[in-house]
Amino acid sequence: MSWVLFEITQEDVLFLASPLTFDPSVVEIFVALSSGACLLIVPTSVKVLPSKLAAVLFSHHRVTILQATPTLLRRFGSQLIKSTVLSASTSLRVLALGGEAFPSLTVLKSWRGIDNKTQIFNIYGITEVSSWATFYRIPEQFLNSTLKSELPVPLGFPLLGTVVEVRDTNGFTIQEGRGQVFLGGRNRVCFLDDEMTVPLGMMRATGDLVMVKDGEIFFLGRKDSQIKRHGKRLNIELVQQVAEGLQQVESCAVTWYNQEKLILFLVSKNDLVKEYIFKELQKRLPSHAIPDELLLIDSLPFTSHGKIDVTELNKIYLNYLNLKSECKLNGKEELWGKLQYLWKSILNLSEDPLKVPDESLFLNSGGDSLKSIRLLNEIEKLVGTSVPGLLEIILSSSILEIYNHVLQTVFPDEDLVFSKNYATKRKFSDINQEETSGRSLHQKSVMTLSCDNELTAFTAVSRGSQILSLNTKFLTKLGLCSSAHSSELISQTNIQNVKSLNPSALTGKSKDPSHVAEVSEEGTYVIAAKKMELHVRWRSDTGKCVDASPLVVIPAVDKSSATVYIGSHSHRMMAVDLHSGKVKWEQILGDRIESSACVSKCGNFIVVGCYNGLVYVLRSNSGEKYWMFPTEDAVKSSATVDPTTGLLYIGSHDQHAYALDIYKKKCVWKLKCGGTVFSSPCLSLIPQHLYVATLGGHLLAINPATGNRVWKHSCGKPLFSSPRCCLQYVCIGCVDGNLLCFTHFGEQVWQFSTSEPIFSSPCASASEQEIFFGSHDCFIYCCNMKGHLQWKFETTSRVYATPFAFRYQEGNNGMLLAAASTDGKLWILESKSGRLQSVYELPGEVFSSPVIWESMLLIGCRNNYVYCLDLLGGYQI
Repeated sequence: MSWVLFEITQEDVLFLASPLTFDPSVVEIFVALSSGACLLIVPTSVKVLPSKLAAVLFSHHRVTILQATPTLLRRFGSQLIKSTVLSASTSLRVLALGGEAFPSLTVLKSWRGIDNKTQIFNIYGITEVSSWATFYRIPEQFLNSTLKSELPVPLGFPLLGTVVEVRDTNGFTIQEGRGQVFLGGRNRVCFLDDEMTVPLGMMRATGDLVMVKDGEIFFLGRKDSQIKRHGKRLNIELVQQVAEGLQQVESCAVTWYNQEKLILFLVSKNDLVKEYIFKELQKRLPSHAIPDELLLIDSLPFTSHGKIDVTELNKIYLNYLNLKSECKLNGKEELWGKLQYLWKSILNLSEDPLKVPDESLFLNSGGDSLKSIRLLNEIEKLVGTSVPGLLEIILSSSILEIYNHVLQTVFPDEDLVFSKNYATKRKFSDINQEETSGRSLHQKSVMTLSCDNELTAFTAVSRGSQILSLNTKFLTKLGLCSSAHSSELISQTNIQNVKSLNPSALTGKSKDPSHVAEVSEEGTYVIAAKKMELHVRWRSDTGKCVDASPLVVIPAVDKSSATVYIGSHSHRMMAVDLHSGKVKWEQILGDRIESSACVSKCGNFIVVGCYNGLVYVLRSNSGEKYWMFPTEDAVKSSATVDPTTGLLYIGSHDQHAYALDIYKKKCVWKLKCGGTVFSSPCLSLIPQHLYVATLGGHLLAINPATGNRVWKHSCGKPLFSSPRCCLQYVCIGCVDGNLLCFTHFGEQVWQFSTSEPIFSSPCASASEQEIFFGSHDCFIYCCNMKGHLQWKFETTSRVYATPFAFRYQEGNNGMLLAAASTDGKLWILESKSGRLQSVYELPGEVFSSPVIWESMLLIGCRNNYVYCLDLLGGYQI
């Protein structure tokens, strides 16, 4: 009995805080009746005025027992709580808080006045079973301690006749770990809705998630408060608890608006700046828990039951959005100022008092793909309209050019600060004279190269399990199937797969993989899988971040002289010996390199794009510059070679796709694609289509010989992913979180949805029956060619890179999948089941994609190094 628990007598005064429609009112009424205590009923007109209510309760009527929700208590404000409700002279003997998550001990202690003696209880229960089911009295030593405590408060002990169980997702009762609370009683029967019969002792699910630890139960949050954001699980009540712990915050609430935006509503104790709150939250919360927006309000709205009114909060936010959209910008000066503010806010540069330099580039200033989308949304919200092509400008141009682009949409009659054409000319006038002098677009080669009689027989391996085997004219995907889809081509070549691993042939012994092993500064084993190990064979310093993916070229005549080609942000293009890690040559290009290298049909040249807008053709044996082709903007796209004609296809941020004849040193055709071409073109030989994707959201099929468009599909959202084609279909990932599948005639066959953007490019299995890809929701996915999920594997961070499917041991049909997450972890999975074989952590972020040849895995890292790791250990299916 609660009156026994609280030792209530006829001398006590209880406040009827709950309306009669809220079940705690039953407790308040019958506790007073059963104990003979006085029940104080206050008009609603008084309840809505915190200062007046405090005076009525604690000055005029000297209330001794108060049962309330934390929200109702917070409405008094921290000063009034400390000076009146929980002061040293308060009449309040018992404070029982329930109906919502209990405040943190830090907050609770900040509410108590010095020498306050009020007993404070955490009360838990649900309407369907029992208003009160468990109780926990906060120990006095906890309340009096001066140490800061983030320890959660337990739910406590079951009341008489109540049974409490915690069950896992499979419905089994657990004694340790996470689960859902179930309440009931052996002799208690509760009828819900239209139920006519209920078994004795039936347990009811509460929807509350808890952690059981050392015999105590700790509340984690409501099931419906658990959301997935940026690929990670988040309990929004955690955000509220952390924000409430800030000294300047009076009270707060968090909502998941339209299941897409995390909004923090704050009532402040004094004037505060939003940037300060954001900065404090960033210190205390993981990145995926930082709110999208912060709104300062005068007071929190609450329901008649004393809980936070989420519907009303959403209305407040909607009004805020409408108000923002109605606020017209007062000229271009205000636009410039607000653009600077958004730039600094999103890039966490708020403390920098200086103006953002006109030439600042978003990606160079700490931006990334997700932040660019956030900036896009904020700008469009600011100007109250969509701004076509803005994302591409954000990713490729300076803040001044972004401003000019927005200016053209919002104030079309205003003069631009400067011409974009001039900016482009100025940019490319800085290119080294040696690189452009005397070279026109269609200039004939000084040294004519006959492709037919100067062929080098080789095999090239690149990201996404792509193999180019040109000891004759043949393009194949890694495994057993040709992506050229030509039996005539297949018959002319020896199909070369990634070689099977033979552990006995490897140098050195494989250590017992059941133990965690350190690998000095090279990296650390996170999970030491029993079936495989990864060990650093060599690493090579490129000088700056390596976001490009490796290209491995293996000569047919001397496979021991295989070479890895890769570029980095240091402007450096490198050729590294595959087996030893020795640098064969380096070539400094005009700007940073994110484009992955491509080998020419003859094998004598390496082709790579550069931020300065040039496509470089370098001699593969020396790095000597053979030809530089200028586009009109940065080239991050990676080139694709046509194994039949020798033409090279590549995209540019100037919104064009190009076909280049490097032997005649001329551009055969160029096509405007309706958006920045960030990703790499994909070539299908049957039918003869070149697939190109844009940040404008278009997927184009192009005739590779003429440059004429065959068909175009508009996806509506940017396409960072590169298209991948197989015998029947072409697949691509989209920023809206969907993997899209089309026939070669442009008909969409299916789409598979993930919960976050897809930047990873798809990779097909050798049989072309499965497609693998990663998502920013932290999962690696495997779908069949009907779009049905085969398996998914959760990593520890976003998956930006393209997976690589490979055969691990030829006799066993041991097909594996290598993938990388942005936190630097390399994952080796069984391709059929998604079962983890091994994981290895590099000491830096990874945006490069893995490439595998023989027993070696190659990948770039943002700690400035390119790595070669040996795959060690046997494998049994």
